[in-house]
Amino acid sequence: MREDVENLDIRDVTANWVNAAVLARQIDDRIKALADLSHTPLFFGRLDYLHAPGADQAEGAEGERFYIGRRHVHDAEGDPMVIDWRAPVSQPFYRASTKDPLDVALRRRFGYTAGDLTAYEDEHLSDPAEAATTSKLLQQEIERPRVGPMRDIVATIQPEQDEIVRSGLSGSVCVQGGPGTGKTAVGLHRVAYLLYAHRERLARTGTLVIGPNRSFLHYIEQVLPALGELEVKQATVDDLVAHVEIRGTDDAAAAVVKGDARMAEVLRRAVRAHVTLPTEPVVVVRGSRRWRVPAYELEAIVRELLDRDIRYGAAREALPQRIAHAVLVQMERSGEAPDDRVQDAVARNTAVKAAVKAIWPPVDPAKLVLRLLTDADFLAVHADGVLDEDERKEILWARPVRSTKTAKWSAADAVLIDEATDLVQRTHSLGHVVLDEAQDLSPMQYRAVGRRCTTGSATVLGDLAQGTTPWATRSWGEALAHLGKGDAVIEELTAGFRVPADVITYASRLLPHIAPGLTPVASVRENPGFFQVRTTATDAAVIDVCAELLRNEGSIGLIAADARVPALTEALAAAGIGHLGPGEETTPDTRLTLVPASLAKGLEYDYVVLDEPRAVVDGEPDERTGLRRLYVALTRAVSGLIVTHTAPLPSQLG
Repeated sequence: MREDVENLDIRDVTANWVNAAVLARQIDDRIKALADLSHTPLFFGRLDYLHAPGADQAEGAEGERFYIGRRHVHDAEGDPMVIDWRAPVSQPFYRASTKDPLDVALRRRFGYTAGDLTAYEDEHLSDPAEAATTSKLLQQEIERPRVGPMRDIVATIQPEQDEIVRSGLSGSVCVQGGPGTGKTAVGLHRVAYLLYAHRERLARTGTLVIGPNRSFLHYIEQVLPALGELEVKQATVDDLVAHVEIRGTDDAAAAVVKGDARMAEVLRRAVRAHVTLPTEPVVVVRGSRRWRVPAYELEAIVRELLDRDIRYGAAREALPQRIAHAVLVQMERSGEAPDDRVQDAVARNTAVKAAVKAIWPPVDPAKLVLRLLTDADFLAVHADGVLDEDERKEILWARPVRSTKTAKWSAADAVLIDEATDLVQRTHSLGHVVLDEAQDLSPMQYRAVGRRCTTGSATVLGDLAQGTTPWATRSWGEALAHLGKGDAVIEELTAGFRVPADVITYASRLLPHIAPGLTPVASVRENPGFFQVRTTATDAAVIDVCAELLRNEGSIGLIAADARVPALTEALAAAGIGHLGPGEETTPDTRLTLVPASLAKGLEYDYVVLDEPRAVVDGEPDERTGLRRLYVALTRAVSGLIVTHTAPLPSQLG
C-alpha cells in the first residue's frame, strides 16, 4: 500500500503548481501514515461470524471471517485483508462474550514476540459448552514490560472502555478513573475512533489533546501516530493561554483567587466599563449636506449593543455601521437613495470614527489585567460584591509595573488575560478536545479550555484522588459546569490493569483522607508483582535499590520529592548509573528515569523506587495536597514498587 502511494505520478493530474503542492503534501502525509512500526504486528485478532454481518440470518446463511488490526490493509486488488479496529464489524472483538456472542462463532487472539507470531488463543463464543475464561494472551499483553513511550491498547481494550471509546461525537464524556484504569488510553483511542467515524468534519474543525505538562505529552505522543492519526495537536493549558511570557509565580492563596470563576465577572465588568454613553451628537458632512445624529439616538444604539451582550470587539465594529445606518435613514427621508457603499463611506467618516473611539475605545486585554492587578481602586470598583477585601489584597501586586512587557506574569495571570481576550474577541473553537489530568485545573482554566470547544465536544479524563493543586477539582459536576459541558456523561473506571494488587491496596489507604467516598481501584492483574517497604539507615541506600531493580527487564522510575532530586542526581552519577528525565525515551543502556514527584502524574514504569514518602508530603503547601501527591507517586508501578525511607512514614499509611 505504501509503495503504491510512493509510485503515484501526479504530473498530469494537477492544474497548477498550487494544486501540485497540496497534492504532494497529502501524498507525503499518506506515506507517513502508512509507516511500519518495528515489532508491531498489523493484526492481532480474528472474528469468525456465524452469518455475514448485515445479511439475513436465515438457516444455512454463510458467515464471514475478518482479521482485526490497528490499520486497514488491502491487497493489490483492493480487497480488505485486515479490518481497522474502529470499524463497526470489529466491535464484537471487544464486546462479544459467551453470554452475548453477537453472532460470533470464534474469536481468535494472536500473540507476538518482537513482531513474530508466536501464539494464538481461540474462544468459541457461540458454543454453549464453552466456559468463560480469562484470556492468557490478553493478560500477557496487559502486563508486558513498559519500555519507551506509551503505546496503544487496541489489542486489549475492555468492554467498559470500548463503550466510552465509541461514544458519539455530539456528546461530551467525563471519565473518572483511578490509577492504572486506562483512562488516558481510552481518551486517546476515542480521538482515533472519532477521526475514523467523522474524519471530514474533524478535518475542518480540528482536534486537540491537552495534557498537564510537556513531559506527559512527550510520553503519549506516539499513540495516535501508531494508529495512523498524524493531525491531532497537543498542548498544555499554559500553551493555550500563552499571550504573555511567564516569568513569575503566585503563592497558593493568590493563585486560588485568580483561578476562581468569580474573576470572570470582575473581568467582564472591567471590560464593559470602557464604554461611555454619548453626551454629544455626531455630525457627518457629505458634500454640501450635514447630517446630525443626536446624542439620545446614539445612546439608544449603544445601550442596545450593551444589552445584546456580544463580544466587546464585535460591538465596537458594529457601532460605526449602526451610526452610519442612522445617517442613511435621514438621507432616505430627504429623498436620496443611498446604497451600501454610501453606508460604508459614512462608517469610515472622521466624525464617526472619533465618536466610536470616545464611546467604545479599543481594549488591550493584557493592559486591562495589569491595571486590575496594580490599581487597588480600579480593582475595588469592579470586584465590589464579588471579591472581599482580603481576596483583593491577595492578588494585588506589591510593586508598580511600567508596562505589560516588563511585568512578571504568572501562569494564573495568563489565564486571566485569555479570559479578557475572549471578552473582546471570540476564541476559535475546535471540533473535539481531550483534557487529561483534568482534576488539577482551576475554574478559570476550565473556562479557558471550554472556550476551545464551545461548538464541539470534549473528553475529560481525571481522578479526583490525584488532584495535587490547592485549587483541585472537588467534583466533576462543578468542573464540567465551568467547562461549559454540564450535560456531559460521567463514566467511572474502577478495574485496574496497570498497578499490582498489593501496590494499589497499599496506596488506597490514603483514599479516606484525600477523596472520601471514591471507589477504590480493584486490580485485575493475575501477576501479583511485588511490593516492599524498606527502612534504610542512609540516603544512599536508595541508589542500591535502583541498581538492584536494574537487573530486571523493563523501565525503572526513581520518584522523589522535588527538593531531593539534585542530591539524588549527584548520587546516581557517583554510582555510575545513567538516568533520564521525565518523558525522555528509555534505551537498552539507560532504563532509569529520575522523576520529581510533581511530574510523576500520568507516567508509568515497570518498577518504581519511591524515595522518602514523608518528604513528598512535606513538599506541598498543605497535608491533603501532599497526601494526594504521594498517592500519585505510589501508583506509577506496573510490576513492582519498593518504598525506601529513613524518616517515619506518614501516619495515614498505617
